[in-house]
Amino acid sequence: MKTVRRLIYLETLAAVGFVTSAFLALFFFFDFVDELQWLGKSGTGRLEDTYQLQHVFSYVFLVMPTHLYELLPITTLIGTIFVMARLAQSSEYTILRTSGLGPGRALQTLLGLGLGFVLLTFAVGDYLAPYTDLQAQLLKARYQGNITVGRTGAWLKEKQRYGSYAVNVNALSVTGMQGIRIFEFDANGLLVSLTQADRGRVDNADAWVLDKATRTEFQTAVPAGQTPRAANSQSRINRVLLDNYRWPTEISLEMVSVALLKPERMRTVDLYQYIQHLEANGQASQRYEIEFWKKVFYPLSCIVMVVLALPFAYLHFRSGNITNYVFGGVMIGISFFLLNNVFGYIGNLNNWLPWVAAGVPGLLYSIASLAAFGWLVLRR
Repeated sequence: MKTVRRLIYLETLAAVGFVTSAFLALFFFFDFVDELQWLGKSGTGRLEDTYQLQHVFSYVFLVMPTHLYELLPITTLIGTIFVMARLAQSSEYTILRTSGLGPGRALQTLLGLGLGFVLLTFAVGDYLAPYTDLQAQLLKARYQGNITVGRTGAWLKEKQRYGSYAVNVNALSVTGMQGIRIFEFDANGLLVSLTQADRGRVDNADAWVLDKATRTEFQTAVPAGQTPRAANSQSRINRVLLDNYRWPTEISLEMVSVALLKPERMRTVDLYQYIQHLEANGQASQRYEIEFWKKVFYPLSCIVMVVLALPFAYLHFRSGNITNYVFGGVMIGISFFLLNNVFGYIGNLNNWLPWVAAGVPGLLYSIASLAAFGWLVLRR
């Protein structure tokens, strides 16, 4: 069985590698053409910050791991279908069956191969792709303008011991955060202070250091026996200019990145920490929970893909072209990708359980593939 396993593994790895390379080359061309529109432009107006051809190539290469993560389940399906259909067409799979490769062993062999693709997809999606995608965005931020979302940037909230904070970060750049505003509220919901700075950075993940900060404190004198919101309470405003201001906080740079970048491009751990932060501060986390569970289940879809490909080995034919079967595999892969995204949006709109919205597509395709496999085994 070691020889049979080695044969299937090598054939499948070669096919998946070829298909993946072809798709990556196609995406490389599309991204390269799309980036040419920014060639010769500068987000800062300075000549040294002009977007040049080497920057275009650097950006396109940096986003390739993200495309690889998105493509791996689909290319796994296409490559495995090609191998299984080719073995069936040449009657090699029939010989393997007569040599002792029963349905159970065939399924076990492909599950082992699928597990390897699961680990590869997880490693690329959780370690390589988030890092390279962030570097790509920072590269564009340097030559085309800062990373931001909407007109006001990202808003975050944090509760601390003596009050709560609403934080606004307008953009990320290669030097840190840009356009920072920190609103401080007391236990009664009254504004206590406003801290503003054009630039800032995260220091040791437990505080922010703001450069050239302006801190405005609102002090309200409340007469005895009256509430803080009384009409005759007296207010005083103090404004202080600080070269450096250190603000203790648990909001990390990764949390700011999640708020400014697409959550599906972040690490699973960062998403989980951000969800915990949102729940601790009474904020909605449904969208990010769905993305978290999609990050958990997405690598497992490689196992679903190899199981989907196994029934093609039981289609007996001696003549004909296997292109139709490969095309069918492409359509199945695309339909899985689309259904996965649709369930995420529908689950967010209808407030479904996050793990249900993320896991149902994979479950449906697993049931369909096992049903097809069982029917072909019993029929043949």
